[in-house]
Amino acid sequence: MTTRKPLVVANWKMNKLPSETKEYIEKVQVTLAGQDDVETVLAGQDVLLSKMVKAARESTIAIGAENVYWQERGAYTGETSPAALEDLGVAYVIIGHSERRNYFRETDEMVNLKALAAIQHHLVPIIAIDEAIVTESEGDHVHWVVNQVIESLEGISAPDVVKLVLAYEPTAAIGSGQAMTPELAQFSLRRIRLTLADMYGWEIANQVRIMYGGSVKPTNAFELMRQPDIDGVLVGDAALDPSTFVELVQLARQATRSKAN
Repeated sequence: MTTRKPLVVANWKMNKLPSETKEYIEKVQVTLAGQDDVETVLAGQDVLLSKMVKAARESTIAIGAENVYWQERGAYTGETSPAALEDLGVAYVIIGHSERRNYFRETDEMVNLKALAAIQHHLVPIIAIDEAIVTESEGDHVHWVVNQVIESLEGISAPDVVKLVLAYEPTAAIGSGQAMTPELAQFSLRRIRLTLADMYGWEIANQVRIMYGGSVKPTNAFELMRQPDIDGVLVGDAALDPSTFVELVQLARQATRSKAN
């Protein structure tokens, strides 16, 4: 059985000020220093990234961006190039988050272009798989999820796909305070892994980390991460508090041990 390293990602969204980043990272690192069995990522607005990278330099925490454009440079006012993120020392980038799809009309084609550009510049894409429509049956749900996986990964090779992360986030759960049940989340993530197996084979599919996102908090994180196909969590509001983020990392560690037994 392939061992996939658990991953806990804080998506700060449009929160935090540059002056707040250092204290947050220091509080997290004091508790997590020397622990590397759970990978931790903090993703923030572009204006925070320089300070975040600097504050996390001597820590085990990786820094991620919340978005990227697919062109390396050019007349694209307001966008951020993958080359700039790479040069800054950013390690991860969230691509195709539900809010990007819903508010800014990002398509699967755009998500795919961003993922390819991120990989080219040695950034790890966290590709969000979103349910942005109301489905009327289980068949509709499966078709929607499978299509997003296929279209988002078009042109990405097997050696590259094992490096990226997929994040399943049902729109109805985001910001609602009510996460999907662990059983339903597992069903959807299993469907994503089956799709990866169809595309790349089981040896590759079993190496790809798939996360759950949507109203994750300490009261539900352990049961979610105990599921066999859930390799981590993408956390929004709950991760704005450094002590809660640390608690989620500790729960990820416990859940991973529970799965191994």
